[in-house]
Amino acid sequence: MTMVESSSSCCSCFSRLRQWFPQPHGLTAHIITKGCMLGLLFAVVWSITPKQCLPGENLFGIIILFITAVLGGKLVGMIHLPRLPPFPPLIGMLLAGLALRNVPYVTEAVYIDPMWSAALRNIALAIILTRAGLGLDPTALLRLKAVCLRVAVTPCSVEASVVAVVSHFLLGLPWIWCFILGFVLSAVSPAVVVPSMLLLQKEGYGVEKGIPTLLLAAGSFDAILAITGFSTCLGVAFSTSATWMNVLKGVLEVVGGMVVGLLMGLFLCFIPSNDQEDRAVRRAGILLGLAVFSGFGSNVVGFKGAGVFCTLVLAFVAGLGWGKEKAPVVNLMGRAWDVFQPLLFSLIGADITVTTLSPNTVALGLACIAIGVVVRVLVVYLVVHYAGFNLKEKLFISVAWLPKATVQAAIGYKALEVALVEGDEVLIGYGQVVLTVAVLAILTTAPIGALGIGLLGPRLLHRHTQEKPEGGTVSLESLVIGQPKDNFIRESKL
Repeated sequence: MTMVESSSSCCSCFSRLRQWFPQPHGLTAHIITKGCMLGLLFAVVWSITPKQCLPGENLFGIIILFITAVLGGKLVGMIHLPRLPPFPPLIGMLLAGLALRNVPYVTEAVYIDPMWSAALRNIALAIILTRAGLGLDPTALLRLKAVCLRVAVTPCSVEASVVAVVSHFLLGLPWIWCFILGFVLSAVSPAVVVPSMLLLQKEGYGVEKGIPTLLLAAGSFDAILAITGFSTCLGVAFSTSATWMNVLKGVLEVVGGMVVGLLMGLFLCFIPSNDQEDRAVRRAGILLGLAVFSGFGSNVVGFKGAGVFCTLVLAFVAGLGWGKEKAPVVNLMGRAWDVFQPLLFSLIGADITVTTLSPNTVALGLACIAIGVVVRVLVVYLVVHYAGFNLKEKLFISVAWLPKATVQAAIGYKALEVALVEGDEVLIGYGQVVLTVAVLAILTTAPIGALGIGLLGPRLLHRHTQEKPEGGTVSLESLVIGQPKDNFIRESKL
C-alpha cells in the first residue's frame, strides 16, 4: 500500500469517527474543556509531588481551593437575570472558600500552610497595586480635574473616618484599629463597578456626560488612598517605638518607597530595549517581579509600608514611559490577576469559621458597614453636586460608588496576619474582627452594588444613541488603563 493510499484511508477513518461521535459544541464543550484543564492541573502536580497532593497536605489544599473557587465563580457568573448585569464571580469564589472551611470532614482535608497563604495574598496585592499604578491616567486626571479628585478622595476619607468612630463605640476597638478597619472598608471595587458600567456603556447610558469615564478614572485613586491609609495605620498599630519615631519611620517609608519606585520605573522605561523581541512579555515579567520583590523585600528590611508606595510609583512611572505601548503589559497583568483572583477571594473566605463567629460581632459589623455606606452615598452626592450632573445622574453615581470587594479581600487579612506573627491574643482578636467585617462587606455590598447599577442605570441615565463619540469626547475604552475594547472585562481564563 502506498503512502498516499494509507493517508487517504486514515482520513476516511477519522471522517467516520466524527460522524459516529460528533464534536461537542457550546456549553457542553466549554464544561469538558475547563474540566479537563482543572483535572490536568491536579494530575500534573500529583505526578511531581505525590505526597504533598494527599488530603491534609499543603499542595492538595491549594489546588482544591483554587479549583473550587474557579468553579464557584463560574457558577455565580452564570446567574443572569433579565435586564440586570451578571452577579460578580468573586462572590462565588469567596463562598467556595467559606464552604471548604466550614463543611465537616472537608475542612480537615483542605489544609493550607499559613506561610503559603500569606505569600499568595501578598502576590495578589502586588498585582492589584501594579494594575492601580498602571491605571493612573494623567490625561483623564487633567480632563476631569477637580471632580475626579473629589470623587476619589473625599468619599474614601470621610467613610474611613466615620467607620472608625462608629466601630470604636460599637465594636470597642482601639482608635488605631478603628482607622485600620475604616480604610479597609473605604475602597470601592473596580471588579464590580467596571463590568456593570460596561453593560450600560454599550447601550449608551451616561456616555454623553462622561459618567463611566469619571468613575473609572477615580477608581484607581480611591484604591490607592485606601491602601495607603491602611498601611500607615497598620505600621503605627504594631510599632513599639516612641511617637516621634513612628512619625519619622512613616515619613521614611513613604519617601524611601517613592524614591526606590521612581528609580525602578525609570529603569523599566529603558530596559528591555526596543530591539528585543516580546518586549511586552519581558516588561510584564520584570514589572511583576519588581512589584513582588518590593512587597516582600520591604518586610525583610523592616519598612513594611514602603513596598506599597514603591510598587505604585514603579508601575505609574513605567506606564508613563511606555505610553501607548503599555496596553499589552496591562493585558498580561490582567492574565496574572485571572490566576490570583480565585486564590485571593477563596483564601479570605477560608479564613472564616462560622462556628467561632460571635453573633454580636456580626450584627455590629453589619451596622458599621451600613452606616459607612449611607455616609458614603451622601458624600458622593455632595461632591458631584456642582459638577454639571442632574439629580438622577447624581443619584446613580452615588449608588455606583458603594460596592466593595477587591481591596477588602487583599488587605482584610493583613492585620490578622501581622497579629499572628506577634502572638498577642488581644491583637489577634482585633485582627479577626477586621477580617470578619471585611468579608461581610464583600458579601453585602458587591451584589447590592452590581444590582443597583444594573437597575438604576437605564432609569436614571440619559441614553446616548450615537455609536462613536466626536473628536473632543474621551471614550470609556480609552481610560480603562490602556486595555483594548475586547479585553475591557475578562472573566477567568482558567
